[in-house]
Amino acid sequence: MFKIDTAYCSDKYQYTMGKSFRDAGMTDKRAIFNLFFRSAPDHNNWAVVSGIEEVLQMISSLGSKDSSFFEKFIPGDENADYREYLSKMKFTGNVYAMREGEIAFPTQPIITVEGPVIEAQVLETPLLCIMNHQMAIATKASRVTRSTSKPVNEFGSRRAHGPWAAIYGAKAAYIGGCNSTSNILTSDIFGVPVSGTMAHSFITAFGCTVVGELEAFRVYLKGHYGEPLILLVDTYDTLRCGIKNAIKAFKDATVDDNYPQPYGIRLDSGDLTYLSVKCREELDKAGLTKCKIFATNSLDEYIISDIEKQGAKIDAYGVGDAIATSKHNPCFGNVYKLVQIDGQGVLKRSEDKAKVINPGFQVSYRIIKEGLFKADITCLRGDSLSESIEKRETITIRDERDDTKITTFISGTYDYRILQQQVMQDGTKILKDIPVKERRDYYLNNLSSLNETERRLINPHFYKVDISDDLYDLKQSLINSLIKEIRESYGTEQ
Repeated sequence: MFKIDTAYCSDKYQYTMGKSFRDAGMTDKRAIFNLFFRSAPDHNNWAVVSGIEEVLQMISSLGSKDSSFFEKFIPGDENADYREYLSKMKFTGNVYAMREGEIAFPTQPIITVEGPVIEAQVLETPLLCIMNHQMAIATKASRVTRSTSKPVNEFGSRRAHGPWAAIYGAKAAYIGGCNSTSNILTSDIFGVPVSGTMAHSFITAFGCTVVGELEAFRVYLKGHYGEPLILLVDTYDTLRCGIKNAIKAFKDATVDDNYPQPYGIRLDSGDLTYLSVKCREELDKAGLTKCKIFATNSLDEYIISDIEKQGAKIDAYGVGDAIATSKHNPCFGNVYKLVQIDGQGVLKRSEDKAKVINPGFQVSYRIIKEGLFKADITCLRGDSLSESIEKRETITIRDERDDTKITTFISGTYDYRILQQQVMQDGTKILKDIPVKERRDYYLNNLSSLNETERRLINPHFYKVDISDDLYDLKQSLINSLIKEIRESYGTEQ
């Protein structure tokens, strides 16, 4: 069986750059890279972190290929020494990261990689592959689950972009607030609750007749009695036969409000609001008041919000491709940028101000008052604001792009949390294994600590995210130095 070493799910140019670093004698230069995003999907300003565990597994697999592997894309006798170097190159540096389930904001380092420049550089592509996929799914799941107070189950494996995406996307969706997944491998690997009942093919396998539908229900109830039971009622006609056959089958099998497990029906087509209301009336009339109504059918956060405003009588939802492919925003925007080399801050300058990165070795603090998140501040590690926060002294933060926006937090009135913790030391994972359910609970606790206006799906209030004066000054000094050097070297003509 072909085994994928995810550290090598990479781009050739990572390794061509590595050769040039080595040729230039830069092998031992200490580099710091930050993974972060510039803007969040759907005009929000935050995202949900997922994928850290898989990143650490990926980094740990570096150095698992022999030299012949590299000959395919770095050929030639003159490169034999470099290929041998790569075959033995394991990651020996440090990694700092946010927890899975953390709520992250633009420009904050979600992952910081510190190590020899070649080792850190070649991680870029696989690291972004993992994080962009899982954060897209976790963030979309957050949006969908925030659109309702009812349970949402992830049912998207058949629409996912391959088995790997299905398995790890379902894990990310669970961290982002989903109650369960339909994917049995995700359940097996991560312990995520698994759910699922029947497809239309099960009904039609008993013949394309109303009698066949009733027989399918009876067989299913008999074979799964004692388990949660959901009958799919829209195969032929939801109201004329589907709900009637379901009620008859439930009663014949003595499944009623005394049944010890959840039981219900599923709607997968048509006007879900109208059908759920009518089915609820029929179920209540039959004395099946605890029978749940489960809805599927190309749902997303906007459709769910609309049908709930219309008065739908739906108790739980199953959402597929909208979550599994992050349908409205399938490409998450994490980037991986060099911010320091041998102790000196570096940055990429751009005509687009949003693309100018923050340089230096950074750490982010979350300011907390009375259980609510009030602001995030990214500092240079050990700078003056960082020290003041850790001493809980009075601090003042200013908006980087609008110095009239000033907020002061008085000494003794706030607490803080450091968002990036060391998860790998000298190439060895030190992150404690945490059950996926705890990661989901951590996200839900974080969500409850945001103001409700910041949790809105449409036109949310933007949470305060700033940088320290020392970080701002380093950034501006590098930009000003570059501008000065360009002018002195090449003048001002275009």
